[in-house]
Amino acid sequence: MTELRRTRPLRVAAAVAVVFGLLTILSGGWALFGGAEMGAVVPFVLWFNFLAGFAYVAAGAGLWRGALWGWWLAVAIAGATALVFLAFLVHALTGNPYEMRTLGAMTLRLAVWIAIAAVAQRARAMA
Repeated sequence: MTELRRTRPLRVAAAVAVVFGLLTILSGGWALFGGAEMGAVVPFVLWFNFLAGFAYVAAGAGLWRGALWGWWLAVAIAGATALVFLAFLVHALTGNPYEMRTLGAMTLRLAVWIAIAAVAQRARAMA
């Protein structure tokens, strides 16, 4: 049973989620298991992003199908990303080493997932 109105913006958001997820899994896996020197990475951020990539793909699949759980997962991803971003900021502001690109990446991730969750919310309200 469809719980979200399957609009074009919802389909675009779903596709973005899947592509973003696959790229996240690829880049996170390379950073974690590929032996590449990444500089002053923050391990909990790297692991969160890698594992979240699988949730991104699942959320995208759910949103594509118009499933209500896809909306819930998108909201949960946005919330979890905000919490990890906050923990990262505490880590950085207390003098621990980090890469500036992590700040940019977390800002992008949070913005993308807030946008996806907002599109899904609109599709939910229209159903």
